[in-house]
Amino acid sequence: MKQRILTPLLFILTAFLLLNTTAVAEPASIIEAKVNEAIKEFAKEVEGGEAFLAKTKGYLVFPSVMKGGFVVGGEYGEGALRVNGETQHYFSITSASVGFQMGLQKTSYIIAFISQTAMENFIKSNGWEAGVDGAITVAKWGKGKDISSLSFEKPIYAFVFGAKGLMYNLTIEGTKFTRIIPQ
Repeated sequence: MKQRILTPLLFILTAFLLLNTTAVAEPASIIEAKVNEAIKEFAKEVEGGEAFLAKTKGYLVFPSVMKGGFVVGGEYGEGALRVNGETQHYFSITSASVGFQMGLQKTSYIIAFISQTAMENFIKSNGWEAGVDGAITVAKWGKGKDISSLSFEKPIYAFVFGAKGLMYNLTIEGTKFTRIIPQ
């Protein structure tokens, strides 16, 4: 009986901790190193990924987003906005959710801005929220398919890759992006 009560409490505590780590960001040098590794991993996993990123107006890289929950869930990660391959700003990604969900997972996100207007609106906003302030399309492609052959007509695309762990319910709808100042 204690196990049945402790398991949901553990997941709720994990979600609470994930959402409350925004006060202290990692040092910029650590975020930069993780972002560089995530871009290399993206280029390995997605054929044409590196060429695609070079064509975008800019892209957000969240190299390590932790997501966990059991009925109540949350996610948190830190990353950088790159324009022409150079970091312009640092951001955190957070969300909380309630519903049918279970597990713990670490993933990487790249959110690519195809439209200059979409990127500028994102930069100008304070606490932009996916699904409310912007229309993000989660890109899906098959193994062996070159991403540069896809037609991108939407202003913003998200790529989820490098998943480790198991989490039922993977979405970026209702996710909040906030500018942070690394240590």
